[in-house]
Amino acid sequence: MPIPRSALILGVAGLIPFVWGVATELSPAAFDFGLRAFGPRFVGPYVGLAYGTIILAFMSGVLWGFATRAPGPAAAVGYALSVIPALWAFLFVGNGPVSAAIWLGFGYLLLLGLDYMFWRWGLAPEWWMRLRAGLTAVVVVCLSVTAFWVG
Repeated sequence: MPIPRSALILGVAGLIPFVWGVATELSPAAFDFGLRAFGPRFVGPYVGLAYGTIILAFMSGVLWGFATRAPGPAAAVGYALSVIPALWAFLFVGNGPVSAAIWLGFGYLLLLGLDYMFWRWGLAPEWWMRLRAGLTAVVVVCLSVTAFWVG
């Protein structure tokens, strides 16, 4: 089964803040344009880190939704696992852009592992891992640029 077009389009569109943040970190012209057009919250590492934190927490809600499909006691395990990404963002993201980017990157890799578990349990759609693997790769590369190249 192919990835539904709307899920693919929205998933790829969700990468824009990550890519834009890196672009404004690497290009003074993009940074200056973004600063004038959108303000300081939407340039440099700030846009990718803030958005990345929100999306990591959002993905907890997605996993929670998958957990509702689990039978009996397995649902409790799914619910418990589903809150990990949000707690990860709450507990570990902070202490400056380099630290935040590193912890977020690990959080997204952890999330991919949870995605895989829910998918293997038959709670996520058949196409889920094809979508999530590609999106996660781009996110982790962007966060790595912030952490290790620019930071």
